[in-house]
Amino acid sequence: MTDPQHAKYIAAIDQGTTSTRCVIVDRDGQVRSSAQFEHRQIMPQQGWVEHDPLEIWNNTRRAMSVALADVDLAAADIAAVGVTNQRETAVVWEKDTGKPIHNAIVWQDTRTTRLCERLAGEEGFRRWQERTGLLINSYPAGPKIAWILGHVEGARARAERGELLAGTIDTWLIWNMTGGAEGDRGDVARHVTDVTNASRTLLMDLQTLTWDEELCEAVGVPRQLLPEIRASVDEFGVVRQRGTLAGVPIRGVLGDQQAAMFGQGCFTEGTAKNTYGTGLFLLLNTGEQVRISGHGLLSTVCYQVAGEKPVYALEGSVAMGGSLVQWLRDSLQLIPNAPAIENLAREAGDNGGVYIVPAFSGLFAPRWRSDARGVIVGLTRFADRRHLCRAVLEATAFQTREVVEAMVADSGVELQALKVDGGMVSNELAMQIQADVLGAEIARPDNIETTALGAAFAAGYGVGYWSSLAELAAQCEVDKRWQPEMDRAERERLYAEWNRAVERSYDWER
Repeated sequence: MTDPQHAKYIAAIDQGTTSTRCVIVDRDGQVRSSAQFEHRQIMPQQGWVEHDPLEIWNNTRRAMSVALADVDLAAADIAAVGVTNQRETAVVWEKDTGKPIHNAIVWQDTRTTRLCERLAGEEGFRRWQERTGLLINSYPAGPKIAWILGHVEGARARAERGELLAGTIDTWLIWNMTGGAEGDRGDVARHVTDVTNASRTLLMDLQTLTWDEELCEAVGVPRQLLPEIRASVDEFGVVRQRGTLAGVPIRGVLGDQQAAMFGQGCFTEGTAKNTYGTGLFLLLNTGEQVRISGHGLLSTVCYQVAGEKPVYALEGSVAMGGSLVQWLRDSLQLIPNAPAIENLAREAGDNGGVYIVPAFSGLFAPRWRSDARGVIVGLTRFADRRHLCRAVLEATAFQTREVVEAMVADSGVELQALKVDGGMVSNELAMQIQADVLGAEIARPDNIETTALGAAFAAGYGVGYWSSLAELAAQCEVDKRWQPEMDRAERERLYAEWNRAVERSYDWER
């Protein structure tokens, strides 16, 4: 087994919606090596999004091997490993064989909409908000597990007999990393999750941090199917003996957006960040008190250190962020690559009256309209692909403003500056547009890969590689800041037009 006190680095697994990475981080929080592999996006029918869990596990193993090999490291050089993952994506698999009984159902998937409408009943989608912090809709993982059990022949009976296991992607990876169905003697496969991922299932009580028996029964997920819930910085087992990181302890697990908060050093009440990834995810640290939103936001666990009280957050989630740029590139083929959107949008100068509402799978926070679908409005013969590019970047900024306004209404705290991270923040025009639309400063960190960094920070903190949260926060340096340059009247005019466009997206899916 590795000796954390003498090892030189921390490893982090960053399992995202489109790819899986392994990064090696040094004591200064710098990435020394990284390996990344994409996986398929499986879409059997409209509104359905799936991943192959075995493909993700194989990519995880490859990423770990390549990341270590690239800098000629061995398991003994790694003090601990952290895991961060796409949240709300659900997997069900056979305990004896490790074979998934169905593809993973991805967080963007909307097939559970009808089930969730039945669960909401006459009380509505806020029925369990006080208990779970969540709204009843297609987003949480619990109904996805129930759907698999109800649509795979014999699955529910097998689950009740204890033959199946279920969880979010962190649980699936840790179970395999610690031995799975084919572990050697001495390996102990761990069926575990952390509080941040468990808080995204609609099955966990946000106050007690335990599975709620009544909710499990109502949703249709047998309690024995679910993993043990642990703190985010805690013991999650040891990597299996045949693994690339054999003997390395797994000491930090966080859902991807909570990991980004950890990687941004948002450890104090009132700090906030927005991640511009596949979707947009804005979180505000609310301290040790749960704040239930009255404005369409979710309440969630931000993180918990073992033996300490949990820290909570308010969250606004938007389904389409960077994936809207991918749509422009891959589906419409209007740009050759993602970076090209910045130059084209800059050439346009403005949106030419065009607004894009990317409600491809409904609208998430703060509107929560599953009936909405994507629209492009304001088209004239004057508009060309440059204006569409500009409208895509503006859609990202407008959606973020909606969430920020809801967050301010819930917290009573005016946003002065917003920390940002994720792939889109390399687009400097997008960040200037965001500052203009918000009327607030945008601060980009020196290391924009804060999701992987957060998992590394949590794992390293768990083994004493870093001594305190203050030490971690000190490593979060700002690379660049953007100040608003747009006239207030113009900002409000554009935002009003955006809201008109959003209203046109309603009532398409009946």
